[in-house]
Amino acid sequence: MRPILVSSFFFLLCAACSSSSDETTCALDEEILSTKEKVDVVRLEKEFLTSSSKQEMLNLLDNYPDFATKVLDLEAYPNKDSLALALILAQEDTSMQALNRAVEEEFADFSDIINDLENAFAYLKWYYPGFKVPKVYTYVSGFGMDLLVEEETIVIGLDYFLPSDHKFQPDLPDYLKARYQREYLVPMIVLAISSRYNELDSKDNTLLAEMIYFGKAYHFVKSIMPCTSDQFIIGYMPDQLASCWDNEDVIWTHFIENELLFETNPFEIRKYIGEAPFTDAISTEAPGRLGRWVGWNIVEQYQEKEGISLVELMEEPNAEKIFRDSKYRPQ
Repeated sequence: MRPILVSSFFFLLCAACSSSSDETTCALDEEILSTKEKVDVVRLEKEFLTSSSKQEMLNLLDNYPDFATKVLDLEAYPNKDSLALALILAQEDTSMQALNRAVEEEFADFSDIINDLENAFAYLKWYYPGFKVPKVYTYVSGFGMDLLVEEETIVIGLDYFLPSDHKFQPDLPDYLKARYQREYLVPMIVLAISSRYNELDSKDNTLLAEMIYFGKAYHFVKSIMPCTSDQFIIGYMPDQLASCWDNEDVIWTHFIENELLFETNPFEIRKYIGEAPFTDAISTEAPGRLGRWVGWNIVEQYQEKEGISLVELMEEPNAEKIFRDSKYRPQ
């Protein structure tokens, strides 16, 4: 079927309008927050920066063996001594020292992130009583690692989250760099955690399955961080969100008229799901990953119609069922 051409004019309409999903007022549940636990954050960048001898560096590697293996890639070195020496050389590099100073200045006060983590973990434990608060480490990776999120450990490469106007920036496309800001950090972590609970049918390789998977993931973050703007969950700028809502019917028509929902061609799926500056199959003014955004809307309508809990939603692996029962229509 011939693709529908959408003029960029549509995506310029009402760019200043608010997204229909924006919250005007919001308050976290005090009953849930009353159960929150303290999050211990180890500022490893400071420990490594002050370790100037090989023995001090070896002691650090011994104290944090998982960090040495998973973040510092210990296995790529002949032995632990060679890694320790490489770390000392890196710390002596003037550019690395300047990056460390920039991170130290920007993240001297980490209390807002700790508070957001504690709140999010309280909500996680409310929905999933078996959830255990992980240990959190921060580090300056030299733009080698942004986030490591595991069940017992979270490592944050703080250099990735310096302000967008800072002279130190990761080597990423602009549309990706825009999401590596302080406000996106905790939503990114919660999004990564969602994969533990997001059941899927491994045999379903359709575009719809991908759309619903990401839709469930974004719904998960919104449930765990209910007062967080959609901007920081999906990574669209406010004007992009507004344009998407203003053109939801046009976007949906494109998917239906081109019979895309049950598409299985990975190349075609990537056009609507994969990271990109825009979804050019629809419009160069349309943000990338539009399939994920539509999937989020479908999931929201499904949850509202069925009245099911977050846990029940995440445990439903049948993407087609979620779509059919949502009776999704653009709002």
